[in-house]
Amino acid sequence: MRIVVLHNDVSADRAPSDLDVLNQRDAVQAALEALGHESEAWSCTLDLSATKTRLEASRPDVVFNLVESLGGTDRLMAAAPLLLDALRLPYTGVPTPGLLLTNGKLTTKRHLLAAGLPTAPWFTASAARWQGLTGAASGGSAAPAGGHTAQLAPVVIKAIWEHASFQMDDAAIVSPQSDAELARVLRMREQTTGQPHFAERYLEGREFNLSLLAGDGGPQVLPPAEIDFADYPPGKPRIVGYQAKWDEQSFEYHHTPRRFVFPPADSDLVAELSRLSIDCWHQFGLRGYARVDFRVDSANRPWILEVNSNPCLSLDAGFAAAVEQAGMTYDQAMDRIIRDALAHSADL
Repeated sequence: MRIVVLHNDVSADRAPSDLDVLNQRDAVQAALEALGHESEAWSCTLDLSATKTRLEASRPDVVFNLVESLGGTDRLMAAAPLLLDALRLPYTGVPTPGLLLTNGKLTTKRHLLAAGLPTAPWFTASAARWQGLTGAASGGSAAPAGGHTAQLAPVVIKAIWEHASFQMDDAAIVSPQSDAELARVLRMREQTTGQPHFAERYLEGREFNLSLLAGDGGPQVLPPAEIDFADYPPGKPRIVGYQAKWDEQSFEYHHTPRRFVFPPADSDLVAELSRLSIDCWHQFGLRGYARVDFRVDSANRPWILEVNSNPCLSLDAGFAAAVEQAGMTYDQAMDRIIRDALAHSADL
């Protein structure tokens, strides 16, 4: 088959989190070559007219979609699959509706809440109130009934639209004394970064991520991974921030290994995490491959942090590690992703 690997355009002076798409491109192309496919890698910019013209002329059998950002923001990543939908070209990964639901963290959280899936309460400066305070989520949360923060649990400040742990460091964990103070913190962060942010209750506990891969019988949950914070000193927030993902010289990068082996006491928890991951796949209309991130609190309750459409495919990333743990090769996983794209080509 002729396959175009489409990725966002990045310059050599960009941050490691941006340049990583080139690592993904190279890994995917090597797998396609090993599978006997003919491939080309094209960069995509906001000049979608040029990409459209080129695709119309080439008419590849499949487009392997690695577009993570356009025009300097992750908010526009859905523009690529929208274009591919219009051209009726098969493409890998999550289709446009699922991407639109999962790209913005607040859209994701609202959808999770409506579906009855567990997500931590959140607060925005524009609404000036806490949302998602239902059932167990309100007990001991950052905001009790009435919505006042007042000296309760800490929160984590997150970008709404940007990914890859954008601006996430220990300073993102704050303990505001009131909702008004929290709103000020959010506005200050937005002024500093130029990006909208929200606050989410910080859940002290364990962190897991579960990768999913399409198969003939439906999605397969790959072996769950837990982030091991055992070497973190007391008082240091247990989060996978920007340094843990991208700064190879940092303490965080070298002290957040994944582990895939769990004691029998965790069997019920692992089963519940797998069930919730499958629920997310169906609720958000995911396809091809995905990853769901969780925190598990002190009462052993899992909470969904994010639903990651088209997660990182670099060879050193979590998805590739989970594929290996499942007893597959990277090439076999890429083959399944391509076959899933073709299986849905009639939907275009």
